[in-house]
Amino acid sequence: MPPRWPRKPDRRDPAYRRLEDRLNFALHVAFFAAINSGLWFAHQLNADWVPWVSFVTFPWLALLAVHGGYIFAIADYSGPYIPATDDNPEENSP
Repeated sequence: MPPRWPRKPDRRDPAYRRLEDRLNFALHVAFFAAINSGLWFAHQLNADWVPWVSFVTFPWLALLAVHGGYIFAIADYSGPYIPATDDNPEENSP
């Protein structure tokens, strides 16, 4: 079941931005695990098929660590959420 958001999704909302960034990181981890497990499996079957597997895995792992470091340590999700006046067209109509 997908996560539900209690209001209209808006990238300016710090709580929504935090959730979106963490979901993107989880997707990044899932792609890394799926693709690299397949590559290493093929490498174990025959090393001549994918001799470059470590040249893909280790740089990607470094990028994954940088992505995680940014999301969990550097990104600032503080601050109030002030919706723009045009976010709710029902209130603005005469």
